[in-house]
Amino acid sequence: MTLVPGLQARDFSLASPDNSIIVNIKAEDNLCFNVSKDGDVLITDTPVGLTLDDGSIWGSGRIRNHCYVSVRDSIPAPFYRAESIAEVYNAITINFRNGCRVEFRVYDDGFAYRFVNASDRSFKIREEQAGFRFNGDYMMTVPYVKDNAGNIPAQFFNSFENLYTTCALSKMDPGRLCFLPLVADSGKHKICITETNLNEYPGMYLTVQGAGKNELKAMFANYPAKLEQGGHNNLQMLVRERENWLCEVRGERDFPWRICVIASDDASLAASNLGYLLAEPSKLEDISWIRPGKVAWEWWNAFNLTGVDFKAGKNTPTYKYFIDFAAEQGIEYIIMDEGWAVNGKADLMQVNPEVNLQEILDYARQKNVGVILWAGYYAFDRDMENVCRHYAEMGVKGFKVDFMDRDDAMMTAFNYRAAQTAAKYHLLLDLHGTHKPAGLNRTWPNVLNFEGVHGLEQMKWCDRDLDQMEYDVTIPYIRQVAGPLDYTQGAMHNANRKNFNAVYFDPMSQGTRCHQLALYMVLDSPLNMLCDTPVYYRAEPQCTAFIASVPTVWDETRIVGGRMRKWIVTARRKGSDWYVGGLTNWDSRDLDVDFSFLPEGEYLLDLFRDGVNADRKGDDYARESLTVTKNSAPLRIHLAPGGGFAMKLSPKRCGK
Repeated sequence: MTLVPGLQARDFSLASPDNSIIVNIKAEDNLCFNVSKDGDVLITDTPVGLTLDDGSIWGSGRIRNHCYVSVRDSIPAPFYRAESIAEVYNAITINFRNGCRVEFRVYDDGFAYRFVNASDRSFKIREEQAGFRFNGDYMMTVPYVKDNAGNIPAQFFNSFENLYTTCALSKMDPGRLCFLPLVADSGKHKICITETNLNEYPGMYLTVQGAGKNELKAMFANYPAKLEQGGHNNLQMLVRERENWLCEVRGERDFPWRICVIASDDASLAASNLGYLLAEPSKLEDISWIRPGKVAWEWWNAFNLTGVDFKAGKNTPTYKYFIDFAAEQGIEYIIMDEGWAVNGKADLMQVNPEVNLQEILDYARQKNVGVILWAGYYAFDRDMENVCRHYAEMGVKGFKVDFMDRDDAMMTAFNYRAAQTAAKYHLLLDLHGTHKPAGLNRTWPNVLNFEGVHGLEQMKWCDRDLDQMEYDVTIPYIRQVAGPLDYTQGAMHNANRKNFNAVYFDPMSQGTRCHQLALYMVLDSPLNMLCDTPVYYRAEPQCTAFIASVPTVWDETRIVGGRMRKWIVTARRKGSDWYVGGLTNWDSRDLDVDFSFLPEGEYLLDLFRDGVNADRKGDDYARESLTVTKNSAPLRIHLAPGGGFAMKLSPKRCGK
């Protein structure tokens, strides 16, 4: 790395290692950038900057120096989609005389930039200028916030679980915010916009800037000034007033990376790891105690047990039943969802009198099953240290924390602090009811899952015309680019489009049984749920055994092919075994699975495919076994509407 005096330099250019992406940076009166891919200009001059509370603006002023660097490395990626990830990029750092610096990195699949406070002084950030000026009226696939159209401040309270809207940029609703990630399509290239490293900084929203401008402008939630306890079971803190600034800065720190994944084909979007690569490295030296795995869970299936001699519900016998099921299937955990603690009190030290928690934990320990407890946000935050210490001593393995529903600087600081405190007591975290991961799973590897997704829970109450099948073949290209997700798949009651109904107490999925099986390969979830009742799983031993056997972390992941909103095929390797899953939307289709990704040798293929009548009855499936090699002809598989397939490929042993 060589520092270059920058008093005269005002224009900089940075290319990706393969020279396909060029980022030009101009530091005139204001800092701005433009981006091209394969010679096509995608983003025109877009200004960026930070305004401090003293009125000074970062991204303007005199430059002290700048430096270029190239990195060719790889990083370990525990509890992720690969054992390690290549880290190859070119970068420039521009140091300003006012104590700020700006860093740009360009990879073969995208670029990112961030501001850094290089001084030890304290101040507040009043606003951030950011956005994207596109070189045309691009087609957009965006998640709008759900409620409060036209009322921008109210839109900062949301669950980050919306479906996607696809339309031209000029047709977007200027009264509604979009949260990240989202995708812009130029016709030749797609750009997935996201961010990482949100600790004590608000998440970015984007909104369209009027007809003919081809621009998205960033907006951010100001820091909360007045909070009021309320919301779901009194477990949330509702913002009643906000400050006139975004966050407070106390000395040297990095700010979030603004990321654009750029791809000429959809599969490359789904394969990107930029959110993980740009995240702050792990804070944990010892991760040997972190145990990803599967989870048996009672909330989605509403405690639907039959053939037992006790009243199923939030009580000791019911939780023991789930522990027995987990033990017999080799499932690592159960989650005790809302209700194990007294509802409405926001106090995790008040246990439901129907629940003998120590008896349950002792029983689970004997069965080698871990117990994870659900916790509402405010109940967890108000007594975090004591709660983590107390329940870790009792034998609890982690917490599923829910109903944060904000990503202002106060809330992103909570997520970071919760991860740090849980790690101190060797506890896992599943951050439900929250925004996208934004790199926290790399920084604190004990945080295994994040929601921020329109998952299977929505099937309990959604409109019957809602299209979950299109959503399922969209999220791998958008939401999952930001990191793992808490989708909670595994339904055994499966319906076609005409037969589906939202039923809260005996829910079903849209799509076929094989669609549900394939989700275990297509989606990243290191802590992966079996959402349905043990009664249904025991009635379906083939599917249950397959689900229970699928790993949740991987040595290698390949996106074999796909088109956003249409279909996807994902192959993952654990050890010498490969698992392949494919999904389609409500369109039936035939897909050819090419086995050229396999190493040499013969493989036994165990295949679950949609049955011949899966278009009529979603739980119809067929199972077959084949022997294949990397040179075998592609296998054509028919997917029913809302269908899928799932397969395992294991090296064939001698004599077998």
